[in-house]
Amino acid sequence: MSFWTAFVVTVAIIAFTAMRIVRYNTEGSRRTLARPPSDDGDKVALRREVEDLRERIKVLERITTETNTTAALETRRVADEIEALRDREHS
Repeated sequence: MSFWTAFVVTVAIIAFTAMRIVRYNTEGSRRTLARPPSDDGDKVALRREVEDLRERIKVLERITTETNTTAALETRRVADEIEALRDREHS
Protein backbone atom coordinates (compact mmCIF):
# COMPACT_ATOMS: atom_id res chain seq x y z
CA MET A 1 0.00 0.00 0.00
CA SER A 2 1.40 3.33 -1.01
CA PHE A 3 1.51 6.44 1.12
CA TRP A 4 -1.26 8.12 -0.86
CA THR A 5 -3.57 5.11 -0.63
CA ALA A 6 -3.11 5.03 3.14
CA PHE A 7 -3.69 8.78 3.27
CA VAL A 8 -6.95 8.53 1.26
CA VAL A 9 -8.20 5.64 3.42
CA THR A 10 -7.38 7.57 6.61
CA VAL A 11 -9.18 10.69 5.35
CA ALA A 12 -12.18 8.56 4.33
CA ILE A 13 -12.36 6.98 7.79
CA ILE A 14 -12.13 10.37 9.49
CA ALA A 15 -14.78 11.85 7.18
CA PHE A 16 -17.12 8.90 7.77
CA THR A 17 -16.67 9.17 11.54
CA ALA A 18 -17.28 12.93 11.48
CA MET A 19 -20.46 12.45 9.43
CA ARG A 20 -21.73 9.85 11.92
CA ILE A 21 -21.03 12.17 14.85
CA VAL A 22 -22.83 15.08 13.20
CA ARG A 23 -25.78 12.88 12.23
CA TYR A 24 -26.04 11.46 15.74
CA ASN A 25 -25.97 14.91 17.33
CA THR A 26 -28.57 16.39 14.97
CA GLU A 27 -30.92 13.40 15.30
CA GLY A 28 -30.76 13.73 19.06
CA SER A 29 -31.71 17.38 18.95
CA ARG A 30 -34.51 16.69 16.47
CA ARG A 31 -35.94 14.07 18.76
CA THR A 32 -36.10 16.45 21.69
CA LEU A 33 -37.62 19.23 19.59
CA ALA A 34 -40.17 16.95 17.94
CA ARG A 35 -41.30 15.42 21.23
CA PRO A 36 -44.81 16.57 22.12
CA PRO A 37 -45.19 18.47 25.37
CA SER A 38 -45.99 16.32 28.37
CA ASP A 39 -49.60 15.85 29.32
CA ASP A 40 -50.70 18.01 32.24
CA GLY A 41 -53.43 15.50 33.07
CA ASP A 42 -50.79 12.91 33.83
CA LYS A 43 -48.96 15.33 36.09
CA VAL A 44 -52.15 16.13 37.99
CA ALA A 45 -52.97 12.44 38.39
CA LEU A 46 -49.48 11.67 39.63
CA ARG A 47 -49.55 14.54 42.12
CA ARG A 48 -52.92 13.37 43.42
CA GLU A 49 -51.58 9.84 43.81
CA VAL A 50 -48.50 11.12 45.66
CA GLU A 51 -50.73 13.12 48.00
CA ASP A 52 -52.85 10.02 48.68
CA LEU A 53 -49.73 7.99 49.39
CA ARG A 54 -48.47 10.64 51.79
CA GLU A 55 -51.75 10.52 53.68
CA ARG A 56 -51.56 6.73 53.85
CA ILE A 57 -48.04 6.99 55.24
CA LYS A 58 -49.29 9.40 57.91
CA VAL A 59 -51.95 6.88 58.92
CA LEU A 60 -49.44 4.05 59.03
CA GLU A 61 -47.06 6.15 61.13
CA ARG A 62 -49.89 6.95 63.50
CA ILE A 63 -50.74 3.23 63.75
CA THR A 64 -47.17 2.29 64.61
CA THR A 65 -46.57 5.09 67.11
CA GLU A 66 -49.81 5.04 69.08
CA THR A 67 -49.53 3.44 72.50
CA ASN A 68 -53.19 2.60 73.08
CA THR A 69 -53.94 0.45 70.03
CA THR A 70 -55.10 -2.52 72.08
CA ALA A 71 -58.31 -0.85 73.20
CA ALA A 72 -61.32 -1.94 71.15
CA LEU A 73 -62.43 1.59 70.20
CA GLU A 74 -58.95 2.63 69.13
CA THR A 75 -58.48 -0.49 67.05
CA ARG A 76 -61.83 0.07 65.35
CA ARG A 77 -60.95 3.70 64.58
CA VAL A 78 -57.68 2.66 62.97
CA ALA A 79 -59.43 -0.02 60.93
CA ASP A 80 -62.01 2.53 59.79
CA GLU A 81 -59.27 4.92 58.67
CA ILE A 82 -57.59 2.17 56.67
CA GLU A 83 -60.89 1.22 55.03
CA ALA A 84 -61.59 4.87 54.22
CA LEU A 85 -58.23 5.13 52.47
CA ARG A 86 -58.92 1.94 50.50
CA ASP A 87 -62.33 3.24 49.46
CA ARG A 88 -60.80 6.53 48.29
CA GLU A 89 -58.24 4.65 46.22
CA HIS A 90 -60.89 2.62 44.40
CA SER A 91 -63.23 5.53 43.72
